[in-house]
Amino acid sequence: MTRLKYQSGEEIKKGDHVIFHGEPAEIEFVVEGLTENATLDWYMKEFGGGVMIREPKHYGMIFIPIGSLHEMEDLELLSRASN
Repeated sequence: MTRLKYQSGEEIKKGDHVIFHGEPAEIEFVVEGLTENATLDWYMKEFGGGVMIREPKHYGMIFIPIGSLHEMEDLELLSRASN
């Protein structure tokens, strides 16, 4: 399984607090392989995996397919979600 990473090299994790195109956002979910979750499996089958970002001001929810993550210079980790 491929671990999805920010440009900084850190692993992308569900709940991460990020900056996306200059706005505060949160990682809603990360899809790196098939699961038993029909929604996540759909994203895996359609796009080969990726990241769903929640940014309410401009984008709402936006899915970044795995093949486009390398272009996401405007996706930066701020902090990890507190458990």
